[in-house]
Amino acid sequence: MTIAIGDRLPEATFKEKTADGAVELSTDDLFKGKRVVLFAVPGAFTPTCTLNHLPGYLENRDAILSRGVDDIAVISVNDWHVMGAWAQQSGGMGKIHFLADWNAAFTKALGLDADLSAGGLGVRSKRYSMLVDDGVVKSLNVEENPGQATVSAAAAMLEQLNG
Repeated sequence: MTIAIGDRLPEATFKEKTADGAVELSTDDLFKGKRVVLFAVPGAFTPTCTLNHLPGYLENRDAILSRGVDDIAVISVNDWHVMGAWAQQSGGMGKIHFLADWNAAFTKALGLDADLSAGGLGVRSKRYSMLVDDGVVKSLNVEENPGQATVSAAAAMLEQLNG
């Protein structure tokens, strides 16, 4: 079953690289009592993710936060070392959360996993964005094609936040 608008996020634990090393964050740590934009990518450092999806959220960070959003996070089925390197390389460290769903547990619990083995990537996340309010999904935007970032892009999320 795929998560839907109105559903509560499943409990999960993520890892995020900080200046002090890896920290574990639970869904409560990230979402309880907060309004958060979460977007997922099939893989850190992959072309669409690095050149299109992530930059839009970094460039529009302040505009998104100015619309009553407390935080922004990106999640991928990668380990925390890879996510930390991506945060550093992209200039996003400390601006948004770079969450490692290393074993795809959260992604599978959402029903948003995709088998990209044919492309050499294994089990990954579908590309999506969502607005989460106190752990409850308020909007969900899943891409039909993992090579595109349009309905899940920062510009689309900004339009939803304006509405």
